[in-house]
Amino acid sequence: MNILMIEDNHSVCEMMAMFLKKQNWQYEFAYDGVEAEEKFNAAPDKWDVILLDLNLPKKDGMQVAADIRRVSPTVPLIMLTARDTESDQVLGLEIGADDYVTKPFSAITLIARIKALYRRSQLAKQPTEQPGAADRDFDVKTKNFRMNTKTREVFLYDQQIDDLTPKEFDLLKTLASKPRQVFTREQLLQLVWDYEYYGDERTVDAHIKKLRQKLEDLGPQVIKTVWGVGYKFDDEAD
Repeated sequence: MNILMIEDNHSVCEMMAMFLKKQNWQYEFAYDGVEAEEKFNAAPDKWDVILLDLNLPKKDGMQVAADIRRVSPTVPLIMLTARDTESDQVLGLEIGADDYVTKPFSAITLIARIKALYRRSQLAKQPTEQPGAADRDFDVKTKNFRMNTKTREVFLYDQQIDDLTPKEFDLLKTLASKPRQVFTREQLLQLVWDYEYYGDERTVDAHIKKLRQKLEDLGPQVIKTVWGVGYKFDDEAD
C-alpha cells in the first residue's frame, strides 16, 4: 500500500512511520494543508489510503478533504482529529471521509482500520457483470425496498437512490438483509467496517445520520433507533 499521512505533529508522524514500515507499506508525510494538496495532486492515483488531520497549518483539514474529494471521489480517507464532537464528525463524513479517528489514538488500532478500509475499497473495485435481465433480480427485498448488490441498484418506495457512498450502501444492505432485527453498534462496526472492540461507535451514529438524511424525503423513515441497543431496518409501517 501507498499511504499519504497529512499531519503537522512530527512526533505522531515518527511514531506512525515505525508502524507503517513494519507493515512493509510505502508512505509519505505532508505537514500542512498546502503541501498535502501538492503531494496528492501530483499523483492522485498513487495513494491507497489518505490519513488526514483536521487541525492543519496553512489550510484547514476540512478544506483539504473537500479538495481531495473533488479530484478523487473514491480514494479511502480516514480523518484524524482532536475535535471530539458529533457535529465535526458528521461534517467530516459529509465532506467524504470514510472513517473518523479521534486523538489520542492507538497506532495498532489505526493500522487495523487502514487494513479494513483498504479491504472494503478493493472489494468495491471488483468488476461486475454488465447489467442484464438476470441481474435485475434484486437479492435484498422487503415490502418497500429492493437492492441488487451486483449492479448496486437501490430502490425505496419505488424511487431509485443513486447517491449512496460505499459505506452507506454496505450499512443499508446489512440492515435491510435482516429486516426488523436489531443490530448493536458493535455488530455494525464488525460487519460493515471490519472493526471489533477497537471501533468507535460514533462512526456508526454519524453514518446512520447521513444515511437517514438521504432517505427521509422518499417516505416514512425505515432506519429505526432502538434506544439503548442500536438500529434496525423496518419498512412495514404505513
